[in-house]
Amino acid sequence: MAKLHFPTLLCLFIFLFLLVSTEMQVTQAKVCQRRSKTWSGFCGSTKNCDRQCKNWEGALHGACHAQFPGVACFCYFKC
Repeated sequence: MAKLHFPTLLCLFIFLFLLVSTEMQVTQAKVCQRRSKTWSGFCGSTKNCDRQCKNWEGALHGACHAQFPGVACFCYFKC
């Protein structure tokens, strides 16, 4: 039986690793944000913004973010 040298084993291992890693690509769903259409006024509570985006607009979630000249509620949807 032929002996395998360390460089040969290393190259074989790297090749197998690259082959397996390219086969296991995972696609992630993109998430797009837009300003809430149902929220009005200053957004002082991300929890309330999140609830309203989910319940009223069918979004994945919502959060308060700074937008000139104040803070607005933004909802996040699948693109």
